[in-house]
Amino acid sequence: MGTFEYHLNELACEGVPLPLIAEQFGTPAYVYSQTTMLANFRRVAKPLETMGGMPCYSVKANSNLAILKLLARAGAGFDVVSGGELVRAQRAGAPPQRIVFSGVGKTGEELDAALNAGILMLNVESGGELDLVESRARSRETRAPVAIRINPDVEADTHPYISTGRTIHKFGVPKDEALALYRRASASPHFEVRGLACHIGSQILDVEPFLRAADEVLALAVELRSQGISPQFIDLGGGFGVAYGGEEPFAFHRLFAGLGSRFADSGFRPILEPGRSVVGDAGVLLMRVLYLKENQQKRFVVVDGGMNDLIRPALYGSYHEILPVERRQGPTELADVVGPLCETGDFLARERQVPDLKPGDLLALLGAGAYGYVLASNYNSRPRPAEVLVDGDEARLIRRREGLDDLMAGESGLI
Repeated sequence: MGTFEYHLNELACEGVPLPLIAEQFGTPAYVYSQTTMLANFRRVAKPLETMGGMPCYSVKANSNLAILKLLARAGAGFDVVSGGELVRAQRAGAPPQRIVFSGVGKTGEELDAALNAGILMLNVESGGELDLVESRARSRETRAPVAIRINPDVEADTHPYISTGRTIHKFGVPKDEALALYRRASASPHFEVRGLACHIGSQILDVEPFLRAADEVLALAVELRSQGISPQFIDLGGGFGVAYGGEEPFAFHRLFAGLGSRFADSGFRPILEPGRSVVGDAGVLLMRVLYLKENQQKRFVVVDGGMNDLIRPALYGSYHEILPVERRQGPTELADVVGPLCETGDFLARERQVPDLKPGDLLALLGAGAYGYVLASNYNSRPRPAEVLVDGDEARLIRRREGLDDLMAGESGLI
């Protein structure tokens, strides 16, 4: 997957052997390929820009400042969903006019920060939010740049926790309500209507739901134009899936062929928000085997990385391929790969064929570049892992491993 390949029987990231990274930075550690990230980003950015569109990387997928700076230098805009992500995008050097702010529960303070920053647009998700945006803009005697997030009621084949485009979900507003909100926004001196927005979910491998959503939103944009309301941008969100376990990869060529025909001569500029598809296959979680256990029913490989480091298998039942860093030949046996936490749900793989292993061996869990560190926690008072970015033959520490003092730094200790 990506640029993680065996060289002389050792798994390497680009030109750096993973055992060298483990020796230098310890385990568990997230290791990312800069080359893969940039190639994945350009796969979306180049065809989108030929359509007059804008790629806005979804910061929630992986928010490390070094990665955001890398993508900003490559021309990325950013999709943020919190005040913290807005500050990260700003510190990464993102031009304000290349930032969109999504999210169903923005606070007044977050809206103030977005208005002060002068971002491209706020993707508004409810009438109540529109009220608050108007109030904040009025107090500043300014106009808030807005888009309304439409819920297109398009079903996509993905995990229910990351499906967002149906009317049963908390995101966006129905078409009829959106029309009323747009009329209200266009009549107010405190709004500037910049666009329409939608997002149907994450980890979607089928192109067709995205094209159906585009049709729904473009039809609404044309209807708005007929009423004298002229949004410029159509933000179609992201959610393009990664082939974690041998699935057919997402067909970006079909997506852009479909979008190209739809946006040609439309007068609208598309925005896409790739996140997982940029960083997902660019990262691994590097772990070390602690113990091997066996009982009458099960074999367990206990590693030093757990659900506090990567929660996706426990939360979503997601699949990640796991490889021995030292290439192994010969028979395999069925085992669960589990972490060290005091929790039965602390597993990284179940019923997996694994080679003969021993304590001290290194394993690499693939496809860990997205929704890995950003979802990590300190459960069981465990420090979060280091993050390492590899560029060719150079491995750089981009986040130091937490220490035990970091875990208690914000606590008073008073009773």
